[in-house]
Amino acid sequence: MQNEKIFSLKWFVNYGQLIAGTFFMALSFVLFISPYKFAPGGVYGISIMLHHLYGMYHFSLENFLGATLPGNLDISTAAICMDIPLCITGIKILGKKFGVKTVISFLTLALFTFILETLYGYEPFVDDMMLSAVFGAVFLGLGCGLIFRIGATSGGTDIISMIFSKKTGISLGTMVIIVDSCVVMFSLVAFKDIKIPLYSFIIIYITGRIVNAAVYGFRNIKTLLIVSDRHAEISRFILSLDRGGTILYGKGMYTDNSKNIIFTNVNPKEVNLIQRHIRDVDPEAFITIIDAGQVVGEGFRSIHDVT
Repeated sequence: MQNEKIFSLKWFVNYGQLIAGTFFMALSFVLFISPYKFAPGGVYGISIMLHHLYGMYHFSLENFLGATLPGNLDISTAAICMDIPLCITGIKILGKKFGVKTVISFLTLALFTFILETLYGYEPFVDDMMLSAVFGAVFLGLGCGLIFRIGATSGGTDIISMIFSKKTGISLGTMVIIVDSCVVMFSLVAFKDIKIPLYSFIIIYITGRIVNAAVYGFRNIKTLLIVSDRHAEISRFILSLDRGGTILYGKGMYTDNSKNIIFTNVNPKEVNLIQRHIRDVDPEAFITIIDAGQVVGEGFRSIHDVT
C-alpha cells in the first residue's frame, strides 16, 4: 500500500484524500459528537469521555492529588497519548502492517482536532441531539471512508482489535464490533444517561453505511446466478443491455443432469428487466440475486482505481 512513487499524481491524490479524511473526522468529533458526549467507539470515543469526565471531576482530582491541574483536557491530547503507544505496540506485535499512512493519519487527525477545539471550542454546532448524531456520523463515515480507500486506518482501537483478533482467532470485523461496543457501553456507566449509548449506536450504524459507500462507491450492484435450460436466449438479452457475463457449467444434485449457469453483474434496474424476460422465456428458471460489495472490471470500477 505504500508503493506509489513519491510526488507522483497518485501520491498527491492519496495523501490529499488522507488529509481530507482526517479533517472530516475532526469536524465530526468537535462540532457534532463531543458536545453531546456521544462515544461512538474508538480512541476518540474514549477521549471524548475523558474530556467530559475531567471537566466534571476536575476539582475533585485537584483535591485528591493536592495539586493544581490544567483547567481542561483536550480531546486531541487524550487521543494522541493513546494513539502513540497503541501504534508502537501494534508494530511490535503485528509487524509493520500500518505503514507511514496510518501514522500520518492519526497525527493529522489529532492536529485538526486540536485546531478546531482551539478555534471553535466545545459548544454544539446544532441545538438538536439527533441532527448532531446524524451529521456527525455522515462526516465521520466520509472521513473514515476516504482514509480506508488509500489502504490506511486512523489507528486507535483498530490496532487493539487486530491484536485481540490475532491472539484469540476471532474475526477482525467481530472484534471491532466488540471493542467499539465496550466503549459505547462504558459511556452509559460514565454519564448515567441511556440516550448517549443509544445515539452512539445510531452513529456507528450510519458511519458504517457511509464508509461502505465511500470505499466501494454509491452504486448498488447485484450479482445474478441464473440456472436455466434457455440460457442462450437469456444471455442474448443480457448482452442487449450492454452487460457481459460468464457461463458456468454445473450438474444438478438431484437429477445429475448437466446445467448451464449464467453469472453476471448488473444494476437494480437491469435486475427487474432480466427477471421479467426470464419470466417470459423460462418460468422454471432458478435465480439467485446477491448484493455485490464491490465489482472491479470493465463496465464497473476500473482496476486502476484500486489502491
